[in-house]
Amino acid sequence: MILNRPFVILLVVMMLLSSCLEEQTGMPKPRAYYRIDFPEKTYKTYEGACPYQFELPQYAVYEPDTNIGAEPCRANISMKRYRAKLHLTYKPLNNNLATYTEDARTLAYRHSVRASGIQEYQIDLPENKVYGMIYEIGGNAASSIQFYVSDSSRHFFRGSLYFAASPNADSLAPVVNYIRADIEHLLKTFRWKNP
Repeated sequence: MILNRPFVILLVVMMLLSSCLEEQTGMPKPRAYYRIDFPEKTYKTYEGACPYQFELPQYAVYEPDTNIGAEPCRANISMKRYRAKLHLTYKPLNNNLATYTEDARTLAYRHSVRASGIQEYQIDLPENKVYGMIYEIGGNAASSIQFYVSDSSRHFFRGSLYFAASPNADSLAPVVNYIRADIEHLLKTFRWKNP
C-alpha cells in the first residue's frame, strides 16, 4: 500500500499539534511554608522572687512551674504564638558547679543523635558576674538552643528551647532565629539580685 507523502506529513503534524494542546498534569507543586510575621522587638523586665532578673520579650509570658514537687524558681517562658517554651531551671551552688555544667553539657549533647551539629558559644559578662555557654543545636533535634549561666560561686541558671511541633529545621528556622535574638538579649540583660 502506497501512502501519499503529503498526507503522511499532514498526519504527523496534526498528531504533534494535538499532543501539545493538553494541559500537563502530574507535575509536583513546589514546597512552601507559611509566612510568619514577627512583632517589633520590645522587652519587659522580669523581677520576681527568684535571685535573678532579666528582660524578656513583650510577646512572652513568664510562668512559674506549679507542678507538685517542682523546685523553687523553676519556670517556663511561654511564646504561645510560636508554640515554643523556654524551660528555665535555677539551682543554688554548693561547691557543685562542675556537676551542673557537665549536666547541662550532657543534656545538650543528648540531641546529637538527631542534630546535624552543635555549636558552642561562651558567655563572658564579668561586669554582671555572668559566665556560661550557649549550645546551638542544628538539624531536626527536639531542642534548638540550650544555655547555662552562673556566677561561679552561688548561682546556676539553665534554659532550653522546645517547640510543641515535630522538629523540622527548615520550617522552624525563621522562628528559631527570631527567638535566638531574644535569648541573646535575655542573657545580655541577666543580673543576679544578690551577687
